[in-house]
Amino acid sequence: MINIAIERDKGGRIVAFRVRGHAGYATYGKDIVCAAVSALTQAAIIGLEEYLALEPTVVIEPGLLECTLKERPEGLAAQVDAILETMLLGLGGVAAEYPDCVCIIEGEVD
Repeated sequence: MINIAIERDKGGRIVAFRVRGHAGYATYGKDIVCAAVSALTQAAIIGLEEYLALEPTVVIEPGLLECTLKERPEGLAAQVDAILETMLLGLGGVAAEYPDCVCIIEGEVD
């Protein structure tokens, strides 16, 4: 099971996400669920880093991907939200299609 934790600030904006585990849908290298989750989350990080020139804290290890925004420049807030909320919409679609493989939990952080 892939467990995805989405952290939001008090204003409801995504400030971090963590992806842990493996879907177990198919063998390594052929697991379309893992590939979909990986593509969506890594594309969001690329958008933050390359398109918006932000420097989130990113940890990538086998079975783990974490991304935490250190800053959210006011002038880029809408673009940051668009990237992260679009990622979450895509992840929600994968979770809806493969509910035994993907679990998404959202919470608020201080």
